[in-house]
Order: sequence, then C-alpha cells, then structure tokens
Amino acid sequence: MAETNNNDLVEILDENIPIDLVKYINHVKAPQAGAISTFSGTTRDTFDGKTVLELRYEAYVPMAVRCLKTICLAARSSWILHSIAIAHRLGSVPVGETSVFIAVSSVHRADSLDACKFMIDELKASVPIWKKEVYTNGEVWKENSEFMDRRMELGNTDGGCCRRKEKVEVEVEDRNSCCGSKVKVNNGDSETS
Repeated sequence: MAETNNNDLVEILDENIPIDLVKYINHVKAPQAGAISTFSGTTRDTFDGKTVLELRYEAYVPMAVRCLKTICLAARSSWILHSIAIAHRLGSVPVGETSVFIAVSSVHRADSLDACKFMIDELKASVPIWKKEVYTNGEVWKENSEFMDRRMELGNTDGGCCRRKEKVEVEVEDRNSCCGSKVKVNNGDSETS
C-alpha cells in the first residue's frame, strides 16, 4: 500500500517484499537538497544472549499509514524538509534484512538528521505495527520501549499518533548538532516532555 502527499512517500510493504533502499533515497533526492539522512532498521542475529532467526511484523495497515502521515506532518511542522520517504515491511524479515527505512532530505543536514531521529522514535512509539522475535528456542512478541515510555507519559491513556487530540511540539535545543530535540505533548491542561 502506497500513499503520497507533499513530496512524502509512505509504504507498508506486504510479506516477502524487501525494501528497495535506492528507491526511497531517489524519491527524496532533489537539486535543492544538500542533505539526505536515512535510518535503516535491520534484523540482528542476537538479543539478550538468544539467537534470533527472524522478526515477524503485523500491522493494522490503514491506521499505520495514517499514523505515518501524521508523523510526516509533525516533522514538516518542526523542520524545513524537502521530501520524506518511509517504508516498513510486514511478515518475516530474516537476519540482516531491513524491516524499516526512513529517508529525509533538506537544504541543511541538521534538519534532516533531527527529523529522521524524531520519525523513527515516533514510529516505534505510536504506529500500530507489532513485532515478534523468533529465536532458535522459541518466540516472543516485543513491546517497544518508546511505546511504553509514551504510555507512561500520557498516564496510560491511548496516546497513539492517530487518535491523539493533543498538540505535539518539537523544541530543538541545539541547532548545531543532530537529534537535540524534545517532544512536548500539550493536551490543553498540562504539558508533558
């Protein structure tokens, strides 16, 4: 399933379709973009001393696409970006293969680097994509620490990006280095950071 909007490409890929990194990098390339920042999440071979065979992903695709678009809008409202591409695989992802890829272009590197980090953190915290780790001796559904942190921040309420009515603000403390941002959630009564 693919959706485009304002130079953004958001795709949730069906099972057995690998992520074509070049496709997404080419999507964000532009003569006016002096920087392209990327994040590639790959399946590693061990976790907590256990041998990992593969990861398996499931998603509620319509809501996941909507959430990813919301994340793109939040990034665009906080940084000066040219183009964004996000792809996430579903199904089995063997060791060494990419399960999620983000590419962001901007005039200057600080904007694309900060936006890229923000986007993967938000994806892991709020998008309805679930991961199962398959080991040589069993399997387990995994919760992202970002998701758990967000639930704690919001008082265990449903804080998914797609249903949230709160305003999300991103403050960049040091524009000279990447990833120096804070996310604040304002629900009208109080702020959480």
